[in-house]
Amino acid sequence: MPKKETKKRVIFKLDNPSAQEVFLAGSFNSWSPAAKQLKKDSKGIWKTTMMLSKGVYEYRFVVDGVWQDDPENPDKSMNEFGSYNSVLNV
Repeated sequence: MPKKETKKRVIFKLDNPSAQEVFLAGSFNSWSPAAKQLKKDSKGIWKTTMMLSKGVYEYRFVVDGVWQDDPENPDKSMNEFGSYNSVLNV
């Protein structure tokens, strides 16, 4: 019987109380800027959870329409637009 692929729960969060909306775009969702919306808690922290298979992923947050890397993640990779993607190793 083939071994079932295990996925890991990954929490993405961004501290930005003044943002109106935050989305998560990355290699796990074809870089779609509207595919995964984060929810803001009472402290102004935006969060979402994804189940991801083992691998290396690149992602960015889209905050009120502006793409930005994850300030809490020191692992970065230069992208084709001259800015950086955040890198996640699951």
